[in-house]
This record gives sequence, structure tokens and C-alpha cells, in this order.
Amino acid sequence: MASDTLVEIKDLNFSYGERSVLKGINMTMPRGKVIAIMGGSGSGKTTLLRLIGGAMRPSSGYVKVAGQVVHELSRNELFRMRRKMSMLFQFGALFTDLSVFDNVAFQMREHTDLPEPMIRDLVLMKLQAVGLRGAQGLMPAQLSGGMARRVALARSIALDPLLIMYDEPFTGLDPISLTVIGNLIRRLTDALGMTSVVVTHDVQESLKIVDYVYFIADGVIAAHGTPPEVRDSVAPFVHQFVHGEEDGPVSFHYPAPAYASDLQLEGSFA
Repeated sequence: MASDTLVEIKDLNFSYGERSVLKGINMTMPRGKVIAIMGGSGSGKTTLLRLIGGAMRPSSGYVKVAGQVVHELSRNELFRMRRKMSMLFQFGALFTDLSVFDNVAFQMREHTDLPEPMIRDLVLMKLQAVGLRGAQGLMPAQLSGGMARRVALARSIALDPLLIMYDEPFTGLDPISLTVIGNLIRRLTDALGMTSVVVTHDVQESLKIVDYVYFIADGVIAAHGTPPEVRDSVAPFVHQFVHGEEDGPVSFHYPAPAYASDLQLEGSFA
């Protein structure tokens, strides 16, 4: 019987040279759930997605996907694993010279031997799921930001992956498009039984659709819990992040010497 856990992250450490980014990260991501990863800019959220996808190797610890340790896979094994994964990039990353239809069909043509009539039916099915079947002939330049994100979502589910990773899927969207994308992530996760990992800064929209939240700060898991637990948390970091407060554990100012000494005015105000 398949495990209920699709992604397991254990004692994961990663550094860029001398700079430690992730320090002993532990996470469990069940099948069929939406998991949010939140934290300030530069906290290592996108790096974590790259480690899950095998684009980087951890300094120590491991990421397991469907029971396989990602960094131990051979090149061919990793490519086979990646066919079970998908990625929705921050701004869609559509192929600008391909139509909406051909963007969604690309993976099917690249990785399967399906005949064109079947590919056509599958593409229309995916576009129908995101409400854009009528836009199949448009080019990316003719799409709004929200439409482009929905086409990218249709492309990301083209091969019915086990896992989809979303890198800031709500960035730059108007309130209506933001709600549409959030609801689509939830509905598609439930309908396809896949696991969705959402890296985002949009706390309020995310808490409407996710099953569990991990907060990363200074390279460690600062807090985690269900949306109700997160909303009610009195932990200073979580409270500051959820409510967007300026004062708290996350400082507005980057560490620096005393302002007066930087201006060579130290002692002049005595």
C-alpha cells in the first residue's frame, strides 16, 4: 500500500558557499493536500522547492518523494521522477511563440506517444478545467496576467502529476484573479488527488485554501500548523507575519552600525 506521505524532508541543510540557508528542516507533505511554505524574502523557500525537484543537492539530510531520496537518483531516474512533478513559476513562464493550446500540449508531445486527436481532447480538458477553453488560439501576449497564470496551471497538470510546486502563484494578480487561482489550486488538488506545495507571501488568501502551513525564518521552521492554529497563534513571528505588522521579530532595518557612527556624527548630539 502506498504511503500517505508523498514528500518527506528530514534534517535538511543547505548552504550557498559559506552562507547557511536551510538548517535542519523537517517537513511532511501528505498526498492530496495543499501545503503552504511561508517566510520572509530570502528565507530559503524557493531553494527548498529546488531541492525537492532535484535541481540542487543538500549539504546534509534528504528529501524523499514517493519514497525515493531525490539526491541519490541517477540522471535518468531523476528525469523519470520529474515527470511525476510539475512547477508553476511565479509569472507563468509560458512559451511566448506558442499558442495557449500548444503551450499546454507541449509536455504531452514531448513525453508521450499519444496521437494528436487524443492530445487535442486532453488539452481541451485541461483548459476547460481552468476556464480557458475558449482562449486556446490566443498567444501569450494577448493574455492578461491572471489568464497567463491559468494557462500555466493547465500546462502544469497536463501529465496529471503527483506533485505540483507553486512559486508565488498570487504575485501581481488583481483580487478577482487571485481568488480564481487560489480556488483552482484547491479544486484541482482535490479532483486529481495530487499534492500541492505553495510558496507564497499572501497569507490571507493562502489560509483559505491550504491544509497546513510551515513558516521558515533564519533557515529553520519557526512555526507550523493548520490555518486555524496559525490565525490564533500568539507566537511573535507568526503573529507579525499573519497580520503584516512592521514591529516584531522580523526587523524593518537590515543589521547595520549605529546610524550616527555611519554619518560620522557619533557624540555630536550629546
